[in-house]
Amino acid sequence: MISKQFFFWHALLGCIFTLLGIVAFAQLPKLDAKGKLLDMNEVDISLMVQPVPAANQFIDSAYNIWCGSVIKAGNGKYYMFYSRWPKSEGHGAWITHSEIALAKADRPEGPYKYLKVVFKARGNQFWDGVCTHNPAAIVHKGKYYLYYMGATGNAEIKKGFDYSPAWYNYRNNQRIGVAVADHPEGEWKRFDKPVLDVSKDSAAYDAMMVSNPAITVDQNGRAILVYKQVEKNGTFRGGRVRYGVAFSTSILGPFTKHPNPIFEDKKNPNDKEWMIAEDPFIWNYKGTNYAIVRDVVGKFTGSAGGLALFSSTDAIQWNPAKFPKVISKDVYGENGKKFDDKLERPCLLMENGLPIYLFGAMGIDKRKHSMNIAVPLKTKSLSAKAKAARKQFGNSDNKSIQE
Repeated sequence: MISKQFFFWHALLGCIFTLLGIVAFAQLPKLDAKGKLLDMNEVDISLMVQPVPAANQFIDSAYNIWCGSVIKAGNGKYYMFYSRWPKSEGHGAWITHSEIALAKADRPEGPYKYLKVVFKARGNQFWDGVCTHNPAAIVHKGKYYLYYMGATGNAEIKKGFDYSPAWYNYRNNQRIGVAVADHPEGEWKRFDKPVLDVSKDSAAYDAMMVSNPAITVDQNGRAILVYKQVEKNGTFRGGRVRYGVAFSTSILGPFTKHPNPIFEDKKNPNDKEWMIAEDPFIWNYKGTNYAIVRDVVGKFTGSAGGLALFSSTDAIQWNPAKFPKVISKDVYGENGKKFDDKLERPCLLMENGLPIYLFGAMGIDKRKHSMNIAVPLKTKSLSAKAKAARKQFGNSDNKSIQE
């Protein structure tokens, strides 16, 4: 005879699985009749994250690879703009040896193949003559724009002088530039002045340096530039690291800066934190601005070193999204092994507004080497779970599910 206790536990487990099915179903990306994402606010990217196949690793045995901004061009090909510098120089040589290069692939996840160096060193008499880094590409009105960090300096460059006063001579000369081309593989026009410089006010948040540009254009045609800012404090290292925002009516600038930092912890403000957020990637979808940032100390997701999602209607007041966690600091390969570094410099590739791949820089062997990886963001597997839940629990809302 079957006991009452059996029926109790069976019913309880049934309720639990029903609730889990409803929760998973509710968080699936929903599409409209044309196959476009209905609402980014309802997307939980963390549920879409999949292990990284070995084929999704863009690596060069002779170079450290960092950053990675991926776009789909009009010819249907995928292009990655990335930073690279000789592996033999060590990780800290990014500020003195980095150059921006271009790779191409037939599929979004790759494999990507090196094409050429986009910006070569052109002498320290230029504001970006020693180093180019942090590429952020955008397609706008049929043209291609590449935002980037450039640096110069006059201190003697020595191997292994990382974080010395001479190293900071280059780090503190970081500025933001923009270049334009008719095609990713074509000639890029770079300019002799940065598009965004440091503020003249010595008390400004960005009085020492600006870098890490992220760019988008909103629904009104306004260019939004988010960037890293470092304040002065009387030392060569500088003070707090924060993020600012600037606006322009033109994708080529000039930009007007907003005076206050963004991506701040409004609930538990702490101005003493050296850095709270880093490495933004921004985009605009259906009138809302979104940003993925590195959650440096875990204030926004509880996962220090992971990635967090923010949203904003004006690009000034940013708040953690409904589902703020994007990915934790622990990233796994398809072989089940954890990478030995966290994901940095994120870039989200989307189709019809739906995130499909999360690109980012990944260190290897404690940053003796580095690469770019493409983290798959699956919706089909989630859709299968939702279908199973519908079949089991009779949910009929199936038209808006990503198949």
